[in-house]
Amino acid sequence: QVQVKESGGGSVQAGGSLRLSCVSSGRTYSWYAVGWFRQAPGKEREFVATITWSHGKTDYADSVKGRFTISRDNTKETVYLQMNSLKPEDTAVYYCAGGITFNDAIKRKENDYAFWGQGTQVTVSS
Repeated sequence: QVQVKESGGGSVQAGGSLRLSCVSSGRTYSWYAVGWFRQAPGKEREFVATITWSHGKTDYADSVKGRFTISRDNTKETVYLQMNSLKPEDTAVYYCAGGITFNDAIKRKENDYAFWGQGTQVTVSS
């Protein structure tokens, strides 16, 4: 059974940076993708970014393009979300999720991911 766990959330002022980490354990196949989602108070959970494990293909929500970068470290089974130029509207609980993907297909929907972490809070103050 695959397990994912996030870390690295916290509080920062607008314009600042944070790096989130997501460790996947128990995975025995390479056809895998990791996605980041977030949920702000009173709003639905939304897609943020994703990366495929085998070739490192990435995709981002328009709201974070140019500010956030997703990357992976295969040796550590870890995916990072580097968040720069943070805005108050980035405040949310950030979730890491893992799922199967074939042919390195990009996955942007929650239903594409079977394994979810507990979430980590990111708060950006103005």
